[in-house]
Amino acid sequence: MKNKNYHETKEYTEKRIYGAREETGSVKKDIANESYRQTVFRRFRHHHLAMISLAVVALLGGAALLAPVIAPYEPDAIVGPFGGAPSKEFWLGTDQIGRDVLSRLLYAMRISLLVGVMATLISTAIGVVLGLIAGYFGGVADMIIMRFTDMVMSFPYILLVLVAAAIFKPGLWNIILILGFVDWPGIARLVRGNVLSLRETNFIKGNLVAGMSTGHILFSEILPNTVAPILVYATSVLALSMLDEAALSFLGQGVQLPTPSLGNMLNGAQSLTVLTKQPWLWIPAGLLIVVLVMAINFIGDALRDALDPNSRG
Repeated sequence: MKNKNYHETKEYTEKRIYGAREETGSVKKDIANESYRQTVFRRFRHHHLAMISLAVVALLGGAALLAPVIAPYEPDAIVGPFGGAPSKEFWLGTDQIGRDVLSRLLYAMRISLLVGVMATLISTAIGVVLGLIAGYFGGVADMIIMRFTDMVMSFPYILLVLVAAAIFKPGLWNIILILGFVDWPGIARLVRGNVLSLRETNFIKGNLVAGMSTGHILFSEILPNTVAPILVYATSVLALSMLDEAALSFLGQGVQLPTPSLGNMLNGAQSLTVLTKQPWLWIPAGLLIVVLVMAINFIGDALRDALDPNSRG
């Protein structure tokens, strides 16, 4: 009886080990056969904090886009008491002139996200073009572009932004253009470095020998192979642009009232009375800035790991 039980146990154990090996082999085979996009997506999904951050950004971004539909009131409408505390009618209270804080917060997210996205697109486009030219052609073009880049980067960043905002009339599109034309040097240097290494590879030399045009080599061969680091860097530029907009609007040099933004909604926190007795006027906007910036940075970290060809997993 004991021998029978022993053999049954041994047979069961062997089956489990063999099954586990087969399953492991199957998983390895699936991983080996998956495409690059599938590999990136699988690696990204392993970052649980990034997946949560992606859901948060999608939720807040959706709420911002649907602000005209879901906002209880118009952002500039005076609908309640001056400086009213949160209540059933006004969930986040009212500001100093009776406007609903929740409605203004939803519209403010639209403005802050618009500034961040548009400034990132502009700076990325400028940085990519200048980086491609400097890295591929080299020589005089490289020297001029890189010296100009070094000159821009030598100025204190926030001082440069403040001076530019003071010279030009404060406003939504002026702030977008200022941030877009100030944030490009980092991307330009990143792209140039990647182009310098790709330019010496065999497949680029093969294209040159085959007589391919410069535009084809730059935008069809080199650029697709440097998209990954650009995407990762762009997430940090997006977060930085949103913080810069908030700082400029807080100081009165950014988006101007009555247009709401997360930065100018914090402007009231300069008053000691608001800080101590009316926290609903500044805490929600401050929390949204923190949550959005942290979520975008977590997504960027996960993208960096997922797009790294040397990453395991």
